[in-house]
Amino acid sequence: MSPAHPENWPVLIVKGAPDGELLRDIKTLAAAAEESDGNPPLSEQTLVMLRGADAGDHSLTSLALYAPDEQSDPVSGQDLAGIAVVVEAEDGTGVVEMAVHPTYRNQGVSGRLLDSLRDERGFEGLTAWSHGNHEAAADLADRYGYGPVRELWKMRLMSSTAELPDVGLPDGVSLRAFVPGQDEAAWLAANKAAFSHHPEQGSLTRADLDARMEEDWFDPAGFLLAVDREGELLGFHWTKVHPKQGPHPAIGEVYVVGVTPAAQGMGLGKALTVAGIRYLQGHDLHSVMLYVDADNTAAVALYQKLGFVRWDVDVMYGPLTQK
Repeated sequence: MSPAHPENWPVLIVKGAPDGELLRDIKTLAAAAEESDGNPPLSEQTLVMLRGADAGDHSLTSLALYAPDEQSDPVSGQDLAGIAVVVEAEDGTGVVEMAVHPTYRNQGVSGRLLDSLRDERGFEGLTAWSHGNHEAAADLADRYGYGPVRELWKMRLMSSTAELPDVGLPDGVSLRAFVPGQDEAAWLAANKAAFSHHPEQGSLTRADLDARMEEDWFDPAGFLLAVDREGELLGFHWTKVHPKQGPHPAIGEVYVVGVTPAAQGMGLGKALTVAGIRYLQGHDLHSVMLYVDADNTAAVALYQKLGFVRWDVDVMYGPLTQK
């Protein structure tokens, strides 16, 4: 078979954090895929781990497929054609995310990566995210015996024309901005309590928080905290502004809204949601987005009442034998 076929291209397998060169290649590939598709191919948590995981942290594995230069030996590949990143949990389950550079699509790159992953790790306990649920991803999942097991909706509100309800805060509750260097511990405790049922969010650590605070998009003014008269943290709405990406305009995000168990039933969640959207409206953004599990019918209904509509969907695939 010709060296030009992906089956002959080298796959680099890295445990833990990639080196600077590979990380730059991954970020370049991810940006090209997002510009082409309108969706980031790798989740924020995966990117955080790629940037900050220790080299000895085997909960992270990257498989990078390099396309060789036409004049070079295949082992001296130069262009990153595809990437697969596996994040392992302590219970032995894992989640894989993949991205293929638009230049190298429809050439068997994804299959080459998955075959290498099967040889390296196997598929036991492994699920896969498709951000945007492209048809090619659905076909690939079917070929490997996988089917949809979870849907994460992306909903959007045209903020420039949205008419939000007047929602007041509960008595004795006020809003203020997050203060770096002061509020980290209190927020982590509140987040853990608010999302005890949602381990992906509730298990965030100080390192995870610090990594997000180091991102260019972080703005403490848009990190709203609801506190009582004694200053106790009852809830929060962390907003985010995604910068313009190629032809895709900047967009606001309801990044995360949480209410501690002690403050639930007060209408604080809706008040925080509206307050955060109003904050984003002040940034002259055309639209605001959010993510919500499709089976969280109460949250979906709330967002629909506020004017959000389903815009896109991320699909998690798992072995069909698990269904």
